[in-house]
Amino acid sequence: MAAIISCTCYSPLAASKWINPTLPTKASTFLTTPKYNSHKHVQCQLQNGQKGRPFSLKECAISIILAAELITGTPSLDAYAANPPLPDLSVLISGPPIKDPGALLRYALPINNKAVREVQKPLEDISESLKIAGVKALDSVERNVRQASRALKQGKTLIISGLAEAKKDRGADLLDKLEVGMEELQQIVEDRNRDAVAPKQKELLQYVGDVEEDMVDGFPYEVPEEYRNMPLLKGRAAVDMKVKVKDNPNLEECVFRIVLDGYNAPVTAGNFVDLVQRHFYDGMEIQRADGFVVQTGDPDGPAEGFIDPSTEETRTIPLEIMVDGEKAPVYEATLEELGLYKAQTKLPFNAFGTMAMAREEFENNSASSQIFWLLKESELTPSNANILDGRYAVFGYVTENEDFLADVKVGDVIESIKLVSGLDNLVNPSYKIAG
Repeated sequence: MAAIISCTCYSPLAASKWINPTLPTKASTFLTTPKYNSHKHVQCQLQNGQKGRPFSLKECAISIILAAELITGTPSLDAYAANPPLPDLSVLISGPPIKDPGALLRYALPINNKAVREVQKPLEDISESLKIAGVKALDSVERNVRQASRALKQGKTLIISGLAEAKKDRGADLLDKLEVGMEELQQIVEDRNRDAVAPKQKELLQYVGDVEEDMVDGFPYEVPEEYRNMPLLKGRAAVDMKVKVKDNPNLEECVFRIVLDGYNAPVTAGNFVDLVQRHFYDGMEIQRADGFVVQTGDPDGPAEGFIDPSTEETRTIPLEIMVDGEKAPVYEATLEELGLYKAQTKLPFNAFGTMAMAREEFENNSASSQIFWLLKESELTPSNANILDGRYAVFGYVTENEDFLADVKVGDVIESIKLVSGLDNLVNPSYKIAG
C-alpha cells in the first residue's frame, strides 16, 4: 500500500483555498483562485469547512504541475496516470490543441462521415497557417484551400449520401455554396489579400458545420430511464446572454452568444435551457470572476440551486460526461472513478469560454443551477491533462464575444439570457408546468 503523506509545497499558484480536483458549487469555494504571487505559501490540503484529508504524493505532483502550466503555458503532464504516482505521468500533447469553440462543436457532432471531415480539417488548419507572419502565411493557406477543394471534389458523392434523407436538398445546396466559396478563397489568396482570408474561412466553415448538422438524423441514443423525464435538450440550441458591466469605462454591456450541445449533454443542457425559459438567471449578478473562471447561478437565500416550485425541492442533475468514441454519455461518475484515465471527453475544456456545471465537491450528482465559464486557454489547461476534463459536465461554448468574458467582474449583472434557437429540441420542459 502506498504511503499517504501530508504535502506542503511552495507554488506560484497561491490562493486562500486549495482543493482536490473536484469543485464545489458555492462561488466562494468553487475553484481555487489563481493568484500569481510566488511568495504565497500553499498548503496542499482540502479546506471546505471540515477537516481536510491529506493529499497523496501523486496529488501533490499534480498540484505542482498544474501550477507550472498555468504560469508558463508548457504542456501539462497526465495528471490522471495510473497507480504509480510519479513514473507513469506522461505528456499527452502531440500537436496544437483545438481551442476554437466552433471547431470543437463541429467535431463533437455525432456523425461518422470521413469525406466531410477531410474537407473540414484543412479549412480549420487555415487558422494555424495564419499564425505565420505577413503574406508568407498565404502560401500555407493556399495549400489548405487546395487540399479542401480536392477533398470536396473527390468526396462530394459520399458527403451527400451521408445526409439525412429529409435534409439532402438543403445539404446539396450548402455544398454548392461551399464549392463556390472555396473558389473565392483561392482568388483571395492569389490576390495576396491576407485580411480577407479569416472572414471567408469563417463563412466556409459555417457551411461545413451546417452540412454536418444535416447528417444527424434524429437523436442518436436513449437517455437512461431514470433521467428520461427531466428536461432534455435533444440537439443543439443557442442563447444570447446580455451582461451589464459596471465600473468599466471601455465596456458598458455585452451580448455573449452561447451554443449548447444537447447531443453530448442532453440532461445538463436541458436543465439549463429550462432555467433560461424560467428567466432564472435574469437580473442575477456574476458571483465569481477571478481570471480563471466566471461563475453565477447561486440564488439568493440559503438554497444553492434551483428550487422547483412544483416540488418545493432543489432540482439536481447527474454528472454527465460524453467520452470520445462512445455512443452515449456516462453518468454519476468521473472518468477517474471509472478508471478511464486517458479517455478524451467529447466536449473538452479547451476553448476560452468553455461552459460547464458547478457541483458539490464530493457529490457528483449535486449540480443544479450554478454554471461557470473557463477563462484559461488550452495551452494552460490542455485536454485530458487538467483537473477539469472528465470531472465536470461541459455543455456548451461561448462562440461570440468570448474574449470579453475576461472583462466581466463580480457584481456585473446578467440582464437576460434568451433562447434564440433550438427550443424545438427541448423535451419535458418543466417551465410550462404551473406552480
